[in-house]
Amino acid sequence: MKSFLNLGCGTRFHPDWLNIDFVASSPEVMSCDLRNGIPFPDANFEAVYHSHLLEHLHKDQATRFLQECHRVLKSGGVIRVVVPDLEGIVRGYLSQLEKTSAGNVGSDLDYDWMTIELLDQLVREKPGGEMLKYLTQAEIPNSDFVVSRIGTEARNIMRGAQAKQNRSQKRRTIRWVARKVIKSPAYVRALLLRILAGKEYELLELGRFRRGGEVHLWMYDRHSLIRALKAAGFRTPHSVPASESQIPGWAEYGLDVEPDGSIYKPDSLFVEATK
Repeated sequence: MKSFLNLGCGTRFHPDWLNIDFVASSPEVMSCDLRNGIPFPDANFEAVYHSHLLEHLHKDQATRFLQECHRVLKSGGVIRVVVPDLEGIVRGYLSQLEKTSAGNVGSDLDYDWMTIELLDQLVREKPGGEMLKYLTQAEIPNSDFVVSRIGTEARNIMRGAQAKQNRSQKRRTIRWVARKVIKSPAYVRALLLRILAGKEYELLELGRFRRGGEVHLWMYDRHSLIRALKAAGFRTPHSVPASESQIPGWAEYGLDVEPDGSIYKPDSLFVEATK
């Protein structure tokens, strides 16, 4: 059994870790609904890491989840939690608000982005929300600012969203629908549900989306995250730089930092604690 646990890993994982996500993106990733707990015995791991996962849980779920992280760690083990930094995002928003209110040329675009970064993933009602719309513009005049805010994620979303948009532009002819029906029972079920639910279908889809894991259900700053870790039983929680960790060999894993030294998600708060 590997001694390092990477929870909610998405597509960012390392073979030296035991990598888990709600939906596995690779044979090296174990699929598990972490809302139901972490499926390992007590005191089993030397380190637990999760990045941009905690904010997707309701506040009470997050409390139980951190307690589960504490349970599976060995005594003296390290937890490393990465979340969007509410304080940093709010300060960025206020800075751009001041600039655009003072009439600074070009600051409106950066203000628009900071408003999206602050609110969109909390309130969106469809995949990608306003952020996807912004990142799939034919031209993004303040792309350097956006990349400085969310780093590699911005580039990945731009490329991935554009590819998805291109696929969705395919004409949905009768023949196309027939192929979908033949190949996908799920498509048939969705089609029948749309017919049976009538006007309620839109509300059903909204509820399904809001419970699907994409939206943020809470946000954390350095005070609230440290407090949450203490409440879960962890000792000496403290903020750390993206490139530094108490986890042995951290730099080798490339989870928070790119090979060129840039931070994968610059808008993040990095906190570690011990059991």
